[in-house]
Amino acid sequence: MHPMRLAVRSALLGLFFRLPLVRWYAAHRMFATVPHSRRLGMKAIKAGPGRVSARVDYREDLVGNPATGYLHAGVLTSLIDQTSGAAAFFSLDPPHFVATLDLRIDHLRAAAPGRALIAEAESYHVTSAIIFVRCIAHDGDRANPVASSVSCFMRMHSMAERLPVRYALPRRGR
Repeated sequence: MHPMRLAVRSALLGLFFRLPLVRWYAAHRMFATVPHSRRLGMKAIKAGPGRVSARVDYREDLVGNPATGYLHAGVLTSLIDQTSGAAAFFSLDPPHFVATLDLRIDHLRAAAPGRALIAEAESYHVTSAIIFVRCIAHDGDRANPVASSVSCFMRMHSMAERLPVRYALPRRGR
């Protein structure tokens, strides 16, 4: 793609993604289109520059131990990874696709049975190649988290580089 055209597309997408409703819709679609997160019932709650909140509602089929009613740790891990990746995605202007390089989770306690899990992620440092994100997960009491995580993501290509022209720029004559 011609460098000038790429610069124009990047600028337009950057402006477009500064709109709060656009960011929320993009985060909503991000969770809804990934089959694994759709199956778990993940939903975006909020999306801002470098920040995303998401939730998974409690369901019996997600319970890891029927005797206690605790959600499976894989549900928590998936929620943290997807939410952190979305925060990394929204930390760049225009947004860039990312891939998880490292994810460390400190499991602090079991989530209360019957309660939704909420993850709140924020990017705290961006370099030319890596985005660093921290996330907490809780079941309604942010002061008493279920888990805390730190992760890093590799910057891949920008949306402007991969988005077909028909979606990025208005057509002439219309």
